[in-house]
Order: sequence, then C-alpha cells, then structure tokens
Amino acid sequence: MKVIVLRLGHRISRDHRISTHCGLVARALGADGIVYSGDPDESAIDSVRRVSEQWGGKFETKFEKSWKKAVKDYRKKGYTIVHLTMYGMPVQKTIAKIKSKGRILVVVGGEKVPWEMYHLADYNISVTSQPHSEIAALALFLDRALGGKELDKKFSGARKIVVPQECGKKVIGK
Repeated sequence: MKVIVLRLGHRISRDHRISTHCGLVARALGADGIVYSGDPDESAIDSVRRVSEQWGGKFETKFEKSWKKAVKDYRKKGYTIVHLTMYGMPVQKTIAKIKSKGRILVVVGGEKVPWEMYHLADYNISVTSQPHSEIAALALFLDRALGGKELDKKFSGARKIVVPQECGKKVIGK
C-alpha cells in the first residue's frame, strides 16, 4: 500500500510545529510522503527532510499551494481520498475497505476544513467523535491501515539508529 499525507491549510504564523509533527508522524509510521498546502513554508519541509536524511528511509516532502489541486491530482493517479475528521464514520467500521485500496491520500486538516473537502473525499473517517489532535488521528489511522507493520519498519540509509534500552538513551551513528 502506498500512503501519502496531505496537510491542509498550513499557516506559517500558527502551524509550523503541528505541520512538522504531521510530517514526522507520517514518516515514522509508514507513509511514503507528505504534501503541504496553504502558506509556503520551506522551513517545515526542510525540518522533515533533515530528519529523513539523518534517520533514513525514503520520504517525499513537497508543497502544493492548492489543496484542491493536490486532491484532484492524486485522484487522477488512482489514489483513494481518505479525510480524517471527527465528523466521519468510525475508523474501526471502515478500515477493512480502506486497507484493500492500493494507494491512499490521507487528508489531515486543521481548525477550519473547507466544506468541499467532505464531498471530495471517498471516505470521511473519524478515530473518535470527540475533539482531538490531527496528529493523533493520523497516527491511529496509519497504525490501523498498515496493521502495525510500520512499527517494525527498517529505514535504509540511516545515519543514526536508536538502540532500544529499558533505561537511558543509545544512538549509534553520526
């Protein structure tokens, strides 16, 4: 399964940390890339690229001003559009259908998602019908969609690798 994340409506003045964390979570939990829309912000993209360079793996980061164009372009490429929203259908009731798709564009919004996004999505999915973090929703969705396999993923070309320990920190590499 190929998974790309679309982060809707990035605002430089408010969203740098949230958007960067969306990219980091997407990368760490098995997505193949992230597309940022909204305000152009090379620093958010560069933050995620630097992590990929240090910690390995192939992860694409790019910017598209128009979220709508990104959705339409990925649909043309055969992607199923999955919009994460607290107003959607429960993930546990829809994940089996979604897992059968070969390519998924996971749309992660912010505070004000345009109404049109709900109509463009093939699936509007919730991880809970309560207010929550879009980053948490992304993490839970990726875990369900990838069946936990992402937790054992090896990142090729890593310059740094964490050695798991019960206590303390150990990182090998430079």
